[in-house]
Amino acid sequence: MDSCSVAHVHQLLLFLSLASFCAVLSSGYLIHDSYAEEILSAAHQDKDWLISVRRRIHEYPELAFQEHNTSALIRTELDKLGIPYTYPLARTGIVAQIGSGSRPIVALRADMDALPLQELVEWSHKSKIEGRMHACGHDAHTTMLLGAAKLLNQRKHRLQGTVRLLFQPAEEGTAGALQMIKDGALKDAEAIFAVHVDYKTPTGAIASISGPFSAAGCIFVAKMIGKGGHAAEPNRNVDPVLATSFAILALQQLVSRESDPLYSIVLSITYVKASVALNVIPSYVEFGGTLRSQTTEGMYHFRQRIKEVIEAQAAAHRCSAHVDMKEETFAPYPAVVNDNKLHLHVKRVGQLLLGPENVREAKRVMAGEDFAFYQQVIPGAMFGIGIGNEEVGSVHSPHSPFFFLDEGVLPIGAALHTAIAELYLEDNQHSFVQ
Repeated sequence: MDSCSVAHVHQLLLFLSLASFCAVLSSGYLIHDSYAEEILSAAHQDKDWLISVRRRIHEYPELAFQEHNTSALIRTELDKLGIPYTYPLARTGIVAQIGSGSRPIVALRADMDALPLQELVEWSHKSKIEGRMHACGHDAHTTMLLGAAKLLNQRKHRLQGTVRLLFQPAEEGTAGALQMIKDGALKDAEAIFAVHVDYKTPTGAIASISGPFSAAGCIFVAKMIGKGGHAAEPNRNVDPVLATSFAILALQQLVSRESDPLYSIVLSITYVKASVALNVIPSYVEFGGTLRSQTTEGMYHFRQRIKEVIEAQAAAHRCSAHVDMKEETFAPYPAVVNDNKLHLHVKRVGQLLLGPENVREAKRVMAGEDFAFYQQVIPGAMFGIGIGNEEVGSVHSPHSPFFFLDEGVLPIGAALHTAIAELYLEDNQHSFVQ
């Protein structure tokens, strides 16, 4: 073959390679140059509406399984948009659906409940319900998902499958996700995504991680029962205060002596309660706290050890003990463990919409999240969305009475939800016969 023919072959191969590369781009994340601008622009056009929705939810916070007004607001907005939904699931939950109704099916989840906390931030849309506050950003999660519903509905002709939107009650300690699953919220969905506001990440950025993200956790209460009497005659009594003290110290030794140093375990005694008489040994002492583990297996192992240690210390000090893990009202939460493929999807979409410099590696946290229940059924990924902004005072941690939200996050979250779902369907539609 002469040099001219070789050159032509090289040019042809180069052309085919470029054509193949462009084809991949056109069928994947970089659909066209204006894709990110298109979605972000549409989301920002809805910013005033999003802020209005969020403030209405924030002013009237509702606790677990009591989110009746919040649920009604969401349904009213879905009705205006003409988006079909199923209600109720888990008492107050809603599942809306947009797209063809066929597979692939991807789910997006937002939690709706507030906390029994008095808001101490003075602003015009402060909670109007005494002793209740949206101090964990669930009002923002709900608003961002509702914003995504609007955008996805506008773009439903592009959806190559189905997006299922889960508006979930009772995340805060009462496992609303578990009830949503039992009521059929997931059905044949194959993947699920969720965001959580993150005050340590600046507004306009996200943080994601593969593998363990948040901890498995449970609560416990114990009653150490002895024999009360006058403090001047301890020999005639059976002291539950002493037994409780030894039990608490022994529980802390579980972490230092029985847990793998490479895995995080946090065991916290958060209250101790006995009589207040200074000259009387009480007949019993109540105490309790929380257990958190980086792994679900670790949490279940140490739940059992907590019971064994308390009962053994009671016996050693001539007391009896009753340990209650409160499973009926506070189900143990598994650990949130992000699927690597879905984490990479979040990362790529985030880079596309926000730029590579605004996609960060998330730090693992020892807080619990009932999103983990969904991940026990299908692959899932939860990521943090930044709300950090000193100028507006969005610098306080969740569950603080001073928690405040940078509302600039709302259109960003709506756009991210939209792109994550839309591009997931496009990337996975070849896996199913339509």
